[in-house]
Amino acid sequence: MLLLIAVVGGYFAWDYFGAKKTFVAYSNFYELAGKGQVDKAVIKEGSIEFTSQGKEFKTDNPDSPLLHEYLLQNRVSVKIEKDGAEVINLILDIIFYAIFFGAIIFVFKKFVSPNTFKVVHKTGIKFDDVVGMDNLKRDMAQVMKIMKNPAAYAAKGIRMPKGILLEGEPGNGKTLFAKALAGEAKVSFIPARATDFESMLMAVGPMKVKLLFRKARRCAPCIVFIDEFDGIGTVRNYSGSALETENTRIVTALLNELDGFEPTNGVLVLAATNSIEALDPALIRPGRFDARFRVPYPDYNARVELAKMYCKGKAPASECTPEVIAKMTDGYSCAKIESVLNRAALLAGQAERTEFTLEDIRRAALEL
Repeated sequence: MLLLIAVVGGYFAWDYFGAKKTFVAYSNFYELAGKGQVDKAVIKEGSIEFTSQGKEFKTDNPDSPLLHEYLLQNRVSVKIEKDGAEVINLILDIIFYAIFFGAIIFVFKKFVSPNTFKVVHKTGIKFDDVVGMDNLKRDMAQVMKIMKNPAAYAAKGIRMPKGILLEGEPGNGKTLFAKALAGEAKVSFIPARATDFESMLMAVGPMKVKLLFRKARRCAPCIVFIDEFDGIGTVRNYSGSALETENTRIVTALLNELDGFEPTNGVLVLAATNSIEALDPALIRPGRFDARFRVPYPDYNARVELAKMYCKGKAPASECTPEVIAKMTDGYSCAKIESVLNRAALLAGQAERTEFTLEDIRRAALEL
């Protein structure tokens, strides 16, 4: 801005303090031009500066539409100079377009950046890190084999599912299981959430869907995990608000992408949802999301293992055995068991006790 002010100020200063030219009547200028005694002329807003026989003069500008042609016919070198207002307007136009296109590029990179979805090559989590879900692990073992060698299974007429739905209450380990599946299969993992597809700009959501699947194809074999799937895969509404219209476009883009890649591409879409009933029927039909698995609350044996895991680093009282904790936490999700035990340890600390008791666990469960 300082540079712009200096340039504009210098322009007007040069124009004002420049060498003064002798003023002559317009009729004299017109006569001199007709006699061929005008060498060159600069037509400005409100004035004409010209050179005649080596001297510089100035006259009025009548804004005649025929003057330019008249001067050219009399072999006068003519230059039409923009006035100060036009120069400023031109500079302001350049600044406006620079800001406008700069904003478009910034928004595009912000909302549709190639780095929107990160590719995790090693999740560092295996099935051994996931407590319970034994049936689900067993069912996924075959899927992993097909994913790592899809061509061999395709020769036998066996295709890999395009998509798998994990349904269950929040906190039961759906995200952890997806990471463990990628780690166990030793394939790339691309995590995404429903909020990653939301944007204040229309049509950005569908573009992100295409970007996600394009990246997945390049990284195959690969697992695409979409968390909170019911946030973007809800039933389409063609006569709803702008938000619902955008959601409809996202669902349509998902359908196109799921139909666009072959099972032999080695891309598996894993989606986690709290409610399959909320999803669009076209998404969950066979041929798109072929398999559905329920991720239940941990059973007694799983809760015992979770209690052992979450008590590590803490100081439970002798009465707080894993078996007792498992019985107290019946119907709790994995995340809630961890939160209850953490809160119990905090309550013991507030009471300046080194060990937490069953009463601390009961109080923590009531607070959460």
